[in-house]
Amino acid sequence: MHIRETSRPVLPRHAKLRFDDARQRWVWLAPERVLAPDDIGVEILQLCDGIRSVEQLIDQLAARYAADRGEISRDVITMLQDLADKGFLTEAREKTS
Repeated sequence: MHIRETSRPVLPRHAKLRFDDARQRWVWLAPERVLAPDDIGVEILQLCDGIRSVEQLIDQLAARYAADRGEISRDVITMLQDLADKGFLTEAREKTS
């Protein structure tokens, strides 16, 4: 998967983002793995719903933090591409009838 602003990233079926009460933090559960993303990573992952495009995700974060869109774009695309390269992120597909 190559991340572009038109991509609609989503967590694969085998991965779940959950709040762990014992650890009091968000964790990403995948087969034989538990990842603990930082707060910004969690926020980005929560927006990866397969509906929003990367462009929409970036716009939302830039508005929320009143930050430079270019900087947000670089950071988000780099993070999402790294996750996609490791198989932790996939692209939403159109439903076919």
